[in-house]
Amino acid sequence: MKILIDNGHGRETAGKRSPDGRLLEWSYNREIASRVVDALTSLGLDAELLVPEDEDISLYERCRRVNRLCLQLGKRNVCLVSIHVNAAGHGDKWYNAEGWCCYTTPGQTAGDVLANFLCQAALQNLAGHRMRFDYTDGDADQEEAFYILRHTACASCLTENGFMDCHRSCDFLLSDEGKAAIVQLHVEGIKAYVDSLNQD
Repeated sequence: MKILIDNGHGRETAGKRSPDGRLLEWSYNREIASRVVDALTSLGLDAELLVPEDEDISLYERCRRVNRLCLQLGKRNVCLVSIHVNAAGHGDKWYNAEGWCCYTTPGQTAGDVLANFLCQAALQNLAGHRMRFDYTDGDADQEEAFYILRHTACASCLTENGFMDCHRSCDFLLSDEGKAAIVQLHVEGIKAYVDSLNQD
């Protein structure tokens, strides 16, 4: 199983920061994504960054990279997790929105299975934190036709790991405890997904 970890946005992306400038989403995503890849690799899993560059690689190119590997390895042998930080506004002021969530595309797809494992891991690793789950279709993930999910052939999902424009959430995200929890939930969720496929 080839595990692709996408760190959303690049250093030149406008906005995408906490109001006080402490959290820059492009940089934070890359730190978390790199730590997730390192942890998965240490477990013997085949994980790599989809975007090793600091620049904002286009969504078209990101999807092309994913789908090239799907053609080479078979789409069942590839999965993608795109790591982001949420925001209620545009980095101009503080808000009160909080919570963790995971997105897949509308309908039942292979991404829903991956998302279910990530949601379970989030519950375990973010105890006491709000979960922004949507059970209207029977599972916890939220559904949106995000480009990176809609145009990739493999099981894909996108995580929003708290709100950078909420004081409490931002403080947690930047803390050693917060970073460790965000990394660990991704590692546990992805490993559980891979293990489930190996049992089939």
